[in-house]
Amino acid sequence: MPMSALPAKYGIGTMGRCAYQFVDFLKAAGQKYWQLLPIGPTSYGDSPYASFSSFAGNPYFIDLDLLAKEGLLKRAELNRPDWGDDPARVDYGKIYRSRFGILRLAFERGRECLAEEILAFREKNRGWVENYALYMAVKAHFGMMSWTEWPQEDIRLHRPGAVEKYGALLREDVDFYIFVQYLFFRQWDALRDYAHENGVQFIGDIPIYVALDSADVWSEPEFFQLDGENVPVEVSGVPPDAFTEDGQLWGNPLYDWEAMKRDGYGWWLRRIDGARRLYDIIRIDHFRGLESYWAVPYGAETAREGRWRPGPGMDIIKVLMSWFKDLNLIAEDLGYVTPQVKKLLADSGLPGMRILEFAFDAHGESDYLPHRCAPNSVCYIGTHDNDTVMGWVEATGREDLRFARRYMHITEDEGWCWGLVRTGMATPSDLFVVQMQDLLELPASCRMNTPGTSGGNWQWRMLPGAGSKKLAKKLREYTETYRRI
Repeated sequence: MPMSALPAKYGIGTMGRCAYQFVDFLKAAGQKYWQLLPIGPTSYGDSPYASFSSFAGNPYFIDLDLLAKEGLLKRAELNRPDWGDDPARVDYGKIYRSRFGILRLAFERGRECLAEEILAFREKNRGWVENYALYMAVKAHFGMMSWTEWPQEDIRLHRPGAVEKYGALLREDVDFYIFVQYLFFRQWDALRDYAHENGVQFIGDIPIYVALDSADVWSEPEFFQLDGENVPVEVSGVPPDAFTEDGQLWGNPLYDWEAMKRDGYGWWLRRIDGARRLYDIIRIDHFRGLESYWAVPYGAETAREGRWRPGPGMDIIKVLMSWFKDLNLIAEDLGYVTPQVKKLLADSGLPGMRILEFAFDAHGESDYLPHRCAPNSVCYIGTHDNDTVMGWVEATGREDLRFARRYMHITEDEGWCWGLVRTGMATPSDLFVVQMQDLLELPASCRMNTPGTSGGNWQWRMLPGAGSKKLAKKLREYTETYRRI
């Protein structure tokens, strides 16, 4: 359940009342985990997988009502902007135009009375928050253009003299962006404490790659495959497959794994440490990219022009597991899975993923069939990149659907959504995760993301009252039946 999809006021889900109510729903339903999409600040396209920072929190998720209760905002100020008029969809354009002006008001009222707490936060997070805040301040100074297009070469190349110069020139804006992060983490810590008190932990998702337009790449270019002008040499993607004729050209800068290894993988250690600050379990997106990755020449029109290059493999996994003794990871081992990727997963000992929507081939023997799910795995009906169950039923061929119905004993009374919930609960997988849309039996129009498309994604929101006591009771009954409580 994405944070953005919670039924809050002001156009998007937040860490306020709606999040606490969702924790209550999970507790009543007997659930142990809430899995989220990445919660970093989003950039152009609104994808949570393309963030301005691997460490920062999304300002959109700061609850404004909680700030009003503190006296940092006034109710009339919250009702003035146009946050969008569709409770089932996020209008990111309207939120972008309104959110930061509101947070500026909170900054002006809170910067002095909260100065001591803000300073403590700043000191504790100095390793990332100073660079992030300066990066955002300079972006705003240059009209929000990507750092690769900043007109001043010295700050574009992150030269120390320019960093000091712009830090002084834009001190007010730097302080504002740090204040926003202080608010985010204060609200997040309170929500996480409440969740833990109610037996709920967080599963968080970290993209394997970071966005080119990010504080991460701008401030530490030496760890990425960039040329002397900090322009990418090759970028990320995946090759053509049955779903995409030209593959997918993601465009993220690729890591310089040799440079990272020489540094003891310190960049990754800091990144995982930042994720542990947020989550109890971390899902590594595109895990197969650690074995080998698809590298596409910068400027290529499609991913067809790419090539496979070796990743760090067990070398980085051993470093992470030895550094963090209590690290809990899930490997997103989907996509083009070779024997080498399977071996890396087995050698790592990490749980992989099993997707039920991929399982039912009337003429094949899928590894995702429920009875073939290994205990050391996480079973999903589908992820944010898949259709809802009802959309999947509409799009699946007649023979495959007939096989799925027979395999799972789907009845008209139970229906497809709850039949798949029952099937997932019954697998040997140690953990089963279901999308909220499928508990609500929602159609394909409520799908979160369609890979390879650039519009209409990340917008779905749950309507108020949908997470009802009746729904929680039904989910709890299924969970108890399969001894997952």
